[in-house]
Amino acid sequence: MLKIADITYSVEGRPLLEGASATIPAGHKVGLVGRNGAGKTTLFRLIRGELALEGGEISLPSRARIGGVAQEVPSSETSLLDTVLQADTERASLLLEAETAHDPHRIAEIQARLSDIDAWSAEGRASSILKGLGFDAEAQLKPCSAFSGGWRMRVALAGVLFAQPDLLLLDEPTNYLDLEGALWLESYLTKYPHTVLIISHDRGLLNRAVQGILHLDAKKLTYWTGPYDQFARQMAERRAVLQAEAKKQELRRAHLQSFVDRFKAKASKAVQAQSRVKMLERMVTITAPEDAKKVVFTFPKPEELSPPIINMDGAAVGYGGPPVLRKLSLRIDQDDRIALLGRNGEGKSTLSKLLAGKLHSSEGKLTKSSKLRIGYFAQHQVDELHIDETPLQHLMALRPAEGQARLRARLAGFGLMADQAETVVGRLSGGQKARLSLLLATIDAPHLLILDEPTNHLDMESREALVEALTEYSGAVILVSHDMHLLGLVADRLWLVKGGAVTPFTEDLDAYRRQLLAGDEDTKVATKPVEIKKKISRDDMLSLRLEVRKCEDRLAKINEMRDRLAKKLADPDLYEPARIGELETWNKKYAEVMEALDRAEAMWLAAQEKLESAA
Repeated sequence: MLKIADITYSVEGRPLLEGASATIPAGHKVGLVGRNGAGKTTLFRLIRGELALEGGEISLPSRARIGGVAQEVPSSETSLLDTVLQADTERASLLLEAETAHDPHRIAEIQARLSDIDAWSAEGRASSILKGLGFDAEAQLKPCSAFSGGWRMRVALAGVLFAQPDLLLLDEPTNYLDLEGALWLESYLTKYPHTVLIISHDRGLLNRAVQGILHLDAKKLTYWTGPYDQFARQMAERRAVLQAEAKKQELRRAHLQSFVDRFKAKASKAVQAQSRVKMLERMVTITAPEDAKKVVFTFPKPEELSPPIINMDGAAVGYGGPPVLRKLSLRIDQDDRIALLGRNGEGKSTLSKLLAGKLHSSEGKLTKSSKLRIGYFAQHQVDELHIDETPLQHLMALRPAEGQARLRARLAGFGLMADQAETVVGRLSGGQKARLSLLLATIDAPHLLILDEPTNHLDMESREALVEALTEYSGAVILVSHDMHLLGLVADRLWLVKGGAVTPFTEDLDAYRRQLLAGDEDTKVATKPVEIKKKISRDDMLSLRLEVRKCEDRLAKINEMRDRLAKKLADPDLYEPARIGELETWNKKYAEVMEALDRAEAMWLAAQEKLESAA
């Protein structure tokens, strides 16, 4: 159990935490959310003991191990597999001692401990984690020096997952993962045997991989049971109630003050006036929560072009050697919203670069509209911004003839206000840099906007603003992202990049997610044989629908039981030494309910698939 009791901490005299308290039950997976700059990463550093508290206490069980991804794995000649294996320092130390130990009793102790920590299956577990994060068997044997910083971040993540600390702290881990890696991590975390605290703006991850949300707001911590969408709904309801109560109190206060002002000078009313003054003094002010600042993206509107804006006929593309993608026969119109799916290394970024004109077709034919303007955003462009120049200077270099007022208006349209406009890029946050790069990519009102992982470093509000902007945007969009919430809201067509080909994916994102998690290599594409299906009777359809409803009812009941048990386990008194037996009972019940929930979800999915197939 992680217990945060009445902690206080300030940065340069600015309080980040004041009397903040929370209790995270052992084994729970919890999402830490809050506005940018609220202090989430600082809280992680306080938990790890890297910063000293000004007041309060953070406590964990004795000898509990805390782990997190602090920085990328250094470039070295050690293979990826050995690097991950070395992350379990106890195992590495015991194996080293076993080579030199001579005392029979110590040798027996070492072997017993190696057996306890399942040391002999370690290589298989490490390999499985690396594979889930995008490294095949050949890549796992390569040295770390063969990979870029982003890939070495994945190795660092693999190492901490393999070490299995008692408290796992993850700060935006999906920022350096693709969709496949993010889905694998989501699935892995649901089965992780210890406590997890994760900072993330990935709505899908916070809805499917956590049991509760720890909200850092107004220097306080509040623990909410349930996934992110449930938390957001409850927060909206709470906000509405507090705003209504604050308004009522304001009217009440005004009424009392009006009486005091009118009658404080009248002797006959002096007692009543004084009584109302005391009422005003005793009244505890209800403060309505501040509305989150509306983040906006304003994409300029391009003129309409005749379709298609891009057409490919037997095109191929590569990097000088054999083509990475071949026989591309694709068409893009200005109203298209296309998401590129496919495992890492299959060629999604290669296709994006071909469409953006950064690579050229080596075979076949690729034609573009003569007036076509293309905007291209990729994460490496964020890293290539001039760190010693301000956003305003970036725009002045592109638009030297435009006045500063117009340039500042452009920056404001992407949430970069006066202060950020004059701040050098090196001092901007990751989200502010991403917004600047998006502005630079769209400044020419492109007819086609190619976005490769645009949500990295964007907070929840910025992601929702991006969805709104893309929905209103009148150009075509090609989207590569690990954020399934964004893909689901923006894309209306799916292309699967696989085996050197690009083909329409005929199912939806949920089906793609299930196939990835199941390890299904035979994903369905457009070129599938026509199946002759037996006609389903009306009674059979009714029976299938009834089965789905029964499964949904069962899920609802089990979820209700889970929420009740989670609330019970969140009670700090339950963790007193005198109640340890009771705690074990409740933990056992909770584990049983979670197993039942897994079975119920599987039954619901099976019933739903039968119904969809019949329909």
